[in-house]
Amino acid sequence: MVRGYSQRLTPPYSGLVQIAESDSARAVTMDGSRWEFHFLFDIPEHQKTPGRQNQRRFKRVAAIDSDQIQRMATQSPSETAAVDQRIIELAAFIATSSFPFPSADRYEYWLLDPADDSPLALIVSCVDGEQMADFPDRAEWTALSAAAMRVARTPEEEKSGEPPVNYRVERMVAERAGPRPRGQWFTRSENENEAFPPLLLKEDWEDPVQFALCQRYIHRQSTRLLMLHGLQRDDRKRLEDAARQNVFEVERFYPFYPEVADTQVMNAILVEARLRRDPSQ
Repeated sequence: MVRGYSQRLTPPYSGLVQIAESDSARAVTMDGSRWEFHFLFDIPEHQKTPGRQNQRRFKRVAAIDSDQIQRMATQSPSETAAVDQRIIELAAFIATSSFPFPSADRYEYWLLDPADDSPLALIVSCVDGEQMADFPDRAEWTALSAAAMRVARTPEEEKSGEPPVNYRVERMVAERAGPRPRGQWFTRSENENEAFPPLLLKEDWEDPVQFALCQRYIHRQSTRLLMLHGLQRDDRKRLEDAARQNVFEVERFYPFYPEVADTQVMNAILVEARLRRDPSQ
């Protein structure tokens, strides 16, 4: 039996990965254009952690484009005889699935705000409670790097040689967490959102400069934050507005947006991406 679910890619948060998983294999993708296939293997005895159950690990065995997966799902057994049955099973599931898959990573490790011990920034999340032991209890939040997500600098920042916004946001979060930062695991139930920052980082910065930096980081990450499940309409709407600045990223991740707040805005973004890629259309 194959199940489909999505999971936030952390740390740092960079989007949601879609996962189709059977008892012996899985296929994962970030944007649907290409799927990586992994087979499940037993961990050697000398590498096992005492007291842990079901100690196995996935190993990458193939990467297949979505078009090829669609063809594979419709081919006869004789045409796919050379392909491992585990891949065939997952390909058939993917080819007939609706996306995005439901979010399943309800175990969350948050950096805490020392002012009131409330969640300040999401560090990591996982699907299985046993996986919590795989992550170090180090209460340190990292921003998505400038190499992976460039945040435009102002002329003044360019002139003065300011570090990237990503790094500055990371430092101000660390400063807010204090000299002895603490983290805590939470098990989230569905629709339990009130105590947690919806965009995975607190936005209530009193200092105007810090508030502006936080907003610039979130706005730049909007194309990836729109992949989150359970956002309020107002939050989704402001992310869609911010995402206008990065139409190609929206085009890439759009198939995995669980909702759209403003269809007109989203359609305009997708049309602009298509026209900029091929002006002859």
